[in-house]
Amino acid sequence: MLTVLLIAVPFIAALLVFLTKGVGARNLALGFSVVEFVISLFALFQYKSDAAAASLSFTMPWVKSLGINFSVGLDGLSILLVLLTTFLVPLIILSSFKNTYSNAQNFYGLILLMQMALVGVFAANDGFLFYVFWELALIPIYFISLIWGGENRAAITFKFFVYTLFGSLFMLIGFIYLYNHTNVDGLKSWAIHDLYNAGRSLSAPQQSAVFWLIFIAFAIKMPIFPFHTWQPDTYVNAPTEGTMLLSGIMLKMGTFGLIKWLLPIVPLGLERWGHTAIVLSVIGIVYASCIAIVQKDFKRLIAYSSIAHVGLISAGILSSNQQGIQGALMQMLAHGVNVVGLFFIADILLRHTGTREIDKLGGIRNMNGNFATLFLIIVLGAVALPLTNGFVGEFLLINGLYQYSAILAGFAGLTIILGAVYMLRSYQHIMLGERKDAGIAFGSVASTDKVVLIIICSAIIAFGVYPKPLNDIAEEGTKMILMYIK
Repeated sequence: MLTVLLIAVPFIAALLVFLTKGVGARNLALGFSVVEFVISLFALFQYKSDAAAASLSFTMPWVKSLGINFSVGLDGLSILLVLLTTFLVPLIILSSFKNTYSNAQNFYGLILLMQMALVGVFAANDGFLFYVFWELALIPIYFISLIWGGENRAAITFKFFVYTLFGSLFMLIGFIYLYNHTNVDGLKSWAIHDLYNAGRSLSAPQQSAVFWLIFIAFAIKMPIFPFHTWQPDTYVNAPTEGTMLLSGIMLKMGTFGLIKWLLPIVPLGLERWGHTAIVLSVIGIVYASCIAIVQKDFKRLIAYSSIAHVGLISAGILSSNQQGIQGALMQMLAHGVNVVGLFFIADILLRHTGTREIDKLGGIRNMNGNFATLFLIIVLGAVALPLTNGFVGEFLLINGLYQYSAILAGFAGLTIILGAVYMLRSYQHIMLGERKDAGIAFGSVASTDKVVLIIICSAIIAFGVYPKPLNDIAEEGTKMILMYIK
């Protein structure tokens, strides 16, 4: 029942927030999101003590005639992503306290609805239910971006919506094809393990077709090259909280889907087309890193850096070995925390200086040394400095990809060098040197902003110095998936 509670709490909270006016909606949303995080911690402790505990799973018939069940559960894969979601949502809500949004109850209610759908995606053990939550997650972020986004938000949000909906249609076709090949006592089934069996029973050409139908949906959501064109404009034009949800959590739907809903289903399709998908991922790493280097807007730079990071995660997953998949899981957690921190930094810069243009900023360290220190910690986590949270996952990813192909690992490893170039250089231009514009001043940071930054920096250091608790869970989840691949 814990899993059902994790889905139900944000849904009920959203309904209450929709009915609450003004500051009360914001405070209520924050309170419920903290409660959700506490429940996820309780679920984590339950998983650590007994991974097969009944409280971590729930199944009941939904549409019995079609073999559809409301089946959810937490395993070594989903528990990590649920924990990431419930950790970041309170921070995202708290980060909005200095921003003023019209119809605040709708804004925060949509955030909580999106949290409900995200938890559902990570916990679903039924293919149809997974698809329902997958689509539900798109609706709140569409309205968040459309209503509270920047200039040209209508056209940009429409492009994002069409891209992701188009990819979802391919995934639905692939799932229906698998469903029609299931046979459980003469009946069809959407249960995840029945879909696994149906996929592995297909011929190599059939698995290849299913591979691309499902992979395209995940590739668009992450996104990886060449399915990435919706991402930079959407990230830049969405309100900061929307960008945090997109980059910190929503793109993990795609990488999580690769691990749990693609690799075990079509091993022969992966064997035939995995190399092509890895090459696309590596091309995206180098391409996005080079584009990030020349960006003038700090928020757009972070958007392109996210494409590079997720390309490495995708390549590691598709390498289909222990180090690659385990590193991907660790990097998904690290990237979620780091990218939320970076986008929040961009928001603080805009609020205090009126610009995100890197060339117009400078000397902020002399105006606020504490902010400069917190910013630096997040940057170092993003470039995977040893003893930060980004190092563990990136090391395992490069290692796993090297076992697959030394040449591809060499090109993918460029993300370390190029990432250091664009992140450290942007920090240098923004924070160091002398003030470039006498009209730009940077005062003290609000207390709520400090709390968010300190929590993020603490997580970066804590799980960089001692990653074992999360790494052990990631290892268990990876071994579970490899049983179906090998």
